[in-house]
Amino acid sequence: MSFNGDLETHEDVKRPLIHKLNSWYSNSRIIIEKGGNSSQVPGVTSKGSSTSAVLCTLIVALGPLQFGFANGYTSPTESSIMSDLNLTIAEFSLFGSLSNAGAMIGAMVSGLLADYLGRKGALVVASIPNILGWIAISLAKDSSVLYIGRSLTGLGVGIMSFTVPVYIADIAPKHLRGGLGTVNMLSVTIGIFVVYLLGMFISWRHLAIAGAVPCSLLVLGLFLIPEAPRWLAKIGKDLDFEASLKILRGLDSDVSIEAAEIRSAMELNRKESKIKLSELCQRRYAFPLTIGIGLLVLQQLTGISGIMFYNASIFKSAGISDADVASLGLAGVQILMTGFIAWLMDKAGMAASFFLIGVAFYLKNHVLGASYLSSILALIGLLACIISYSIGMGAIPWIIMSEIFPINVKGVAGSVATLANLSLSWAVTMTINLLLEWSKTGTFMLYALFSGLTLTFVVLFVPETKGRTLEEIEASHR
Repeated sequence: MSFNGDLETHEDVKRPLIHKLNSWYSNSRIIIEKGGNSSQVPGVTSKGSSTSAVLCTLIVALGPLQFGFANGYTSPTESSIMSDLNLTIAEFSLFGSLSNAGAMIGAMVSGLLADYLGRKGALVVASIPNILGWIAISLAKDSSVLYIGRSLTGLGVGIMSFTVPVYIADIAPKHLRGGLGTVNMLSVTIGIFVVYLLGMFISWRHLAIAGAVPCSLLVLGLFLIPEAPRWLAKIGKDLDFEASLKILRGLDSDVSIEAAEIRSAMELNRKESKIKLSELCQRRYAFPLTIGIGLLVLQQLTGISGIMFYNASIFKSAGISDADVASLGLAGVQILMTGFIAWLMDKAGMAASFFLIGVAFYLKNHVLGASYLSSILALIGLLACIISYSIGMGAIPWIIMSEIFPINVKGVAGSVATLANLSLSWAVTMTINLLLEWSKTGTFMLYALFSGLTLTFVVLFVPETKGRTLEEIEASHR
């Protein structure tokens, strides 16, 4: 199987969709070689300018679905894993955080893999440790195998965290790029919801087996989709580049203008491919690096990873009896709200939400007879926090990161930004239980402060990218 743009399949695979996509790809190459349009090839029909891009996005969204599954796995399984394997709270916290530790390693190599193997090749490489990791967790008899499995799942997550949004940005038409970019975060939230739901009915071992399903399906799905055209143009595969672009835009679409823009940008970047470290201080690189890394760091400083990893125990601490149902409701709200993107209100919303949760714990600990009120306030605050995160800070930083980096530094810069995000996520998941033991009120007030800083950063520095091609965005930083 090739991951350089050719849609090859094994002879024993006979599903109609595979043959149809292969036909589109072959016909588009014939069209390009003949210099004509789709009417020159009998049987070729239009599939619209966005259908293929949407289908490709849905297939690669299986990657972040697994990411969400990994994020949510610790919440419904905490008590059962600790009981079955005799783990302390510190040992379980280590187990939870190892996903991010493994992801940091994955982030460091994600850009290189995406640059040298292509976006599809990198996703295949990412899927393998994910599948092996979940199998290891399901078979674990002691903490060591559990830790190895969790680290492997994180390794795959780290690669996917960079590669999936970049692939989506590369294939999406400019009028759909923002909407398709949110599919990445929406898929994460669906993964969290699914793991919470299944966790109410099946054991933690069977839940781990279920975690291997998304990546298994992703590997199969990669047989059906073209490689990202911008990567093909970057490595000089001109025919494959145009064939991929034709599939993504519709075989009867005129892609000459877009293809010329991409080629021009790639040619310029090839001439500038060798940059010195000191040149990263130039505005063309320093500005997008500051925005991309800044957003992804601030996303984690708000404490969201800790909330999603351990919200069941937070609900219990707030006096909410049925914490599993509350967690499931939280995940359901996140799915519903991720589709509604607001850009500024969500940061203020997160700050206010964490402040409200802090007040709830203060009332519970210091005001007699206020336990019921504090439970209600904590529930409202957590729901508001997830809503605020889902409609902006969850999806937008990854979209901005995939759009704003110039192509010649996208691999390295994207790896650095993803590494920074996952490093902070690891720190948050490792420390949240300790912070909550120190002061529940103080913990959420701290997160409220960081949310306020995020709002300030966005207002002052983050540019608008809506309705602009990636080449236009890059040109604005030259």
